Amino acid sequence: MLLLIAGAVTVLMVRNLFVATMLLGIVSFTMALIFISLDAVDVAFTESAVGAGISTVLYIGTLALVGAQEKERPKFAPVPLLICLAVGAALIFATFDMPPFGAADNPVHTHVAPRYVHVSPTEIGIPNMVASVLASYRGYDTFGEVTVIFTAGIAVLLILRQQRRRKGDADSDMVLLRDGLGGSLSGLGSAHDLIPHVIAKLLVPFIFLFGLYVQFHGDFGPGGGFQAGVIFAAGIILYALVFGLDFARSVINEKAILFLISIGVLLYGGVGVAGMLLGANFLDYNVLSSDPVAGQHLGILLVELGVGITVTAAMLAIFYAFVGRADLLISQQAEQEKNQ
Repeated sequence: MLLLIAGAVTVLMVRNLFVATMLLGIVSFTMALIFISLDAVDVAFTESAVGAGISTVLYIGTLALVGAQEKERPKFAPVPLLICLAVGAALIFATFDMPPFGAADNPVHTHVAPRYVHVSPTEIGIPNMVASVLASYRGYDTFGEVTVIFTAGIAVLLILRQQRRRKGDADSDMVLLRDGLGGSLSGLGSAHDLIPHVIAKLLVPFIFLFGLYVQFHGDFGPGGGFQAGVIFAAGIILYALVFGLDFARSVINEKAILFLISIGVLLYGGVGVAGMLLGANFLDYNVLSSDPVAGQHLGILLVELGVGITVTAAMLAIFYAFVGRADLLISQQAEQEKNQ
């Protein structure tokens, strides 16, 4: 816990954004270790894959557009400070109405948890109770999370694909790409990087194999669609970092990504609609098969597959958008220098 606090405070203090990004990865990995010590393996899985993995790569992609050095600190701003203090005080005050932390007679321990523990083995019939809760009992919440991921991916694409930009902003970005950390994502990979090429060729197939295992073994152990989607995206991003973006696009291009990011959400929602057409409620999997338990298995398998597809495509869409924007700015700079 002390290491976690020290890392978070250091992130706020350092001025070099690249160092702050590395520290954020350390903080996320430390948080994953804490989750493991609390026996929350599924959450630890997600935290390590997203926080210490994909997020670090996306932060570095952002630095390619904004530079690695933080700007001068603004002068003391009392109004934002007062707003933060007021919101923090309101949140702390709201915690006084919550049940005592860890008390055995809390509602969650007397009503919700016992039902999941005692009923899910016969009603859902899968060993991983976390998957039962997320994909079946709280399927609405998970569907909302998938929709948020889909919206975030589309929003990033729309923002970074805007071509109508002021000349001054474009020139400023080109300076950052030339003089700061920028440009590091342009021209990914090199034919002379023999060791990364060999290691990547050995790792990428096993990464994809492990992703398939996590995707289809989430009913029996830690994992599921979200973790598998991040693993698939990490494999393709590693391939792009080592061999170049053009080779990665030959494997899966932007059009395929946009298609997949929509297919995943439609697959998840389609399972719910299929339940309604069969006379049940939305996301009620019991009617998907003659045996309700088999219907639950089928429904969880399909919605987890939709989650995995959407997460993979959203992560790749954001990564491609960042890298493509950096390549675009550098190519514009090269064209201007050529014309001059």
